[in-house]
Amino acid sequence: MHVNLTVALAGLIVGFTVGLTGMGGGALMTPILVLLFKVQPLAAVSSDLVAALVMKPVGGMVHARRGTVNYRLVRWLCLGSIPSAFAGVFVLRALGGSHVQSEVKVILGIALVVAAASIVVKSYLQGHAAERMRRHGYEHEPFQIKPVPTLLIGAVGGLVVGMTSVGSGSLIIVALLMLYPMLSSKELVGTDLIQAIPLVGAAALGHILYGDFQLSLTTSILIGSLPGVYLGARLSSRAPDGLIRPALVFVLIASGCKLVGMQTSTLGLVLLGLVLLGLPVWGAIDAARKHTDRWQEAGQSRSRWIRLQGLGALVGVGFVASIVYFARIRPRLLPSAAVPVLEAA
Repeated sequence: MHVNLTVALAGLIVGFTVGLTGMGGGALMTPILVLLFKVQPLAAVSSDLVAALVMKPVGGMVHARRGTVNYRLVRWLCLGSIPSAFAGVFVLRALGGSHVQSEVKVILGIALVVAAASIVVKSYLQGHAAERMRRHGYEHEPFQIKPVPTLLIGAVGGLVVGMTSVGSGSLIIVALLMLYPMLSSKELVGTDLIQAIPLVGAAALGHILYGDFQLSLTTSILIGSLPGVYLGARLSSRAPDGLIRPALVFVLIASGCKLVGMQTSTLGLVLLGLVLLGLPVWGAIDAARKHTDRWQEAGQSRSRWIRLQGLGALVGVGFVASIVYFARIRPRLLPSAAVPVLEAA
């Protein structure tokens, strides 16, 4: 059995991304295998899914120990995703294999880029709502399960995973973000990693029986992805939303652009621009929406950090300022507990 160390390195990077954000496994690994390593599409999908079946539990168990998994959501998602994931393999074979895969991936790629933009807008709007709720003594909107929509998310996500190996993280986590905005990013990642275990298992079983599973290719992926997903999950289970959400946007855009067929060199330039310009702009917007009281309590100047990031992005220093803001300043602007302002009433 031949082990490809270059594939293992790619697996390490993808595994870390999956552990950190809950997404990017199929959306990144499958195109890498097809485009860079010239693996046949069906073999790439089959081997990637079997590797994910081993990789997902590693990240999921880290979150389970941290208590960042919503098991009620997991149950409803699995009711829809498990049968439809297995069925997706047969649908793929019946409709013509790689041709259908290509069309589904392009559609999914466009959806992921749109989803990334929606996360930015939604994050800004939710910030104002969350600030108002905290000032009235509530930490966040109460969680209520929505059975039918959740089951449908699982069913659609499972079908896409069975056909393309893409969607167990990227598609489902975005849908959950829209349906349950009150969940924290670490809960979204933890819940998605756990629900993906039986989902990917059903799809992987179908591909082992009827696909083009290659043991050597799967082994190469796992050598890198297992330590990668463990390290990524350790970070995401501890990290604040201010770190995870920008990472989600970055991975969504990277996955979406690759799925629609963007050249690797062009994608690299797009992602470089996104990091150097997008992160400080995000930081400036985040700083602007924090209430004046928070800045006074932290002993920091809001206008200074807005200028450092917003104007700094134009001259190349905004990226460094945004790293300092998210790592050191932003945590001091978040209340440790809700303080009701209406207690006297």
